[in-house]
Amino acid sequence: MGYVPVKGGTQAIDASIKRLKYERLKGQEVIEINTIMSTMRAMVDQVMSESSLYSPYLAALAIKQAEGSMEEAVFLMRAHRSTLPRPYYSQTVEPEKMFVERRISASFKDIPGGQLLGATYDYTHRLLDFNLIEENPVENMQWLQSYKEALNQVASLDKVIYFPKVVDYLREEGLFETHEADNTPPIDITKQSLQFPSTRSERLQVLTRGQTGAVTSLGYASLRGYGQVHPNVGEVRVGAVPIYVQHPNETEQNEEDEFYIGEITVTEVESFVPNNVKNENNEYELELEIGYGICYGQNETKAIAMSILDQCLEHQESDFPTHDEEFVLLHIDSVESTGFISHLKLPHYVTFQSKLDSIRQVKKGGQKVEN
Repeated sequence: MGYVPVKGGTQAIDASIKRLKYERLKGQEVIEINTIMSTMRAMVDQVMSESSLYSPYLAALAIKQAEGSMEEAVFLMRAHRSTLPRPYYSQTVEPEKMFVERRISASFKDIPGGQLLGATYDYTHRLLDFNLIEENPVENMQWLQSYKEALNQVASLDKVIYFPKVVDYLREEGLFETHEADNTPPIDITKQSLQFPSTRSERLQVLTRGQTGAVTSLGYASLRGYGQVHPNVGEVRVGAVPIYVQHPNETEQNEEDEFYIGEITVTEVESFVPNNVKNENNEYELELEIGYGICYGQNETKAIAMSILDQCLEHQESDFPTHDEEFVLLHIDSVESTGFISHLKLPHYVTFQSKLDSIRQVKKGGQKVEN
């Protein structure tokens, strides 16, 4: 590509940056970081997921700085993430030990441990609530107090309850194949460039930090027929999982030497995908396979779409584009895709003038032939 430097552009750039600040301040309203964290939960979760940096506070700051632009906020978070030291990696997170806030299954009415609807917009009326225009902080506090009192009357917090996995129930029946744990260390795609063919650990990393809209769109494309058959959501769970790290001076892994450093909220999805496979008699029979999705915060649509694409990319022998790992993984990254599209705004004087010269020469040649 041909680019040329723009001379004398420093003053214009300074003026543009000042104008940007003016556009943010001209309404004479200031939104607090804590306000964004408290009232824009879904947006904060999405920015953290796509930037692969778990920090609600920094995500809220990026949203404020970007004036609500998701792509710009993710860009800011990833840029900041690249400056942070990484002294150690956490131990493998175990979703079975999740402090569940929401847990449902679309495949079974009754599941071990029961279904827990939690907080979701799934059952709300999609009608504008005009009462939000004039919310009263005092009334909000009163509602919160009464809700907590009612909750304490029906809920016991004496012990933590862990919910079993739905897929384990099916494994006990022999409906799912049991595999030995693969403890091969995952490849960190933020430190090593993605290579094709990729490993599943690489694919899952790209999918979980992929642009929510892009992941959802490709998952939807697969559902419509450009990929695997229709899956069933075996389990969706949202909740906090504990994070442990090993002591840096310990060479052997021992749970007693692990240190608890905090918890993160995640959404985990396991989808059940029917697949026809040949048995030992060379006959096709139906089996169930698992598509997996997980992401920061509560973003169930993305996690479900991720589980669909995970299963698609496990069967790359298909000719559908949703089964092509290069097509999927290289087009869902928000920073890469928006950056490449946005680069078209940069000066392309040399390349365009070259094209114009070629067209002019062709036009001139055509006129001479006509004469």
